[in-house]
Amino acid sequence: MPNEFASALEPVEGRWAIVVSTYNESITSRLLDGALATLTEHGVADERIDVARVPGAYEIPLVADRLAGSGQYAAVLCLGAVIRGETTHDEHINRAVSVGLMRAGVDSGVPVLFGVLTCDTLEQAIQRAGGTVGNKGSECADAALRMASLLAQLPPKMPT
Repeated sequence: MPNEFASALEPVEGRWAIVVSTYNESITSRLLDGALATLTEHGVADERIDVARVPGAYEIPLVADRLAGSGQYAAVLCLGAVIRGETTHDEHINRAVSVGLMRAGVDSGVPVLFGVLTCDTLEQAIQRAGGTVGNKGSECADAALRMASLLAQLPPKMPT
């Protein structure tokens, strides 16, 4: 029988970071509420959670990279909302943010979770921030708990 590593919905030791954009705050505040509720529901104490507020989604990767690279966090949750406008600006933002967050996670060995909504309309964002489609902030926290749990079971990342 092979050895199997499985994630669990339980907090690991350490601190948890959330980077949240203040742009589209009516949406991102709901994502933050969902993430905080899920973390605390699963045993993460408020004093073990740090929230960093950034002006927009484009600024999330820099702060996430700094927090993940500090070695102080079990996971870094990244929350934002980019809503399509009349130009392709949203596509450039979304691409930069997704690539930046992936790089931050891979480089640091810390889970950096993508909880950034990429919606066509405000209504779609509302539905994904606690509406009929659920709360993506809560889902992001769920994934963070599971990834931190899984990585705690795996061998440590070797320095490059």
